[in-house]
Amino acid sequence: MKATLNFDDRLIRAAKARAVEDGETLTRLIECALRDYLWTARSPMHDFRATLLTKRGPALAGVDLGDRGLLYEKMDGRD
Repeated sequence: MKATLNFDDRLIRAAKARAVEDGETLTRLIECALRDYLWTARSPMHDFRATLLTKRGPALAGVDLGDRGLLYEKMDGRD
């Protein structure tokens, strides 16, 4: 599809220079940039995956899971 767009002169010059550096056409550069923006802008966490580290076994002696301050001290090694 053809479209007419108005760009800031400095922006389009920089885009043209980058396209030449990358061996791409300006059209291809703009298509890729727009595609990346549309697919990632809605969901910045789209590719985020968390891996939880789980340990088995009894809690450390003296740890009260209901006392956050004490728990943090134990975790930091400040007994």
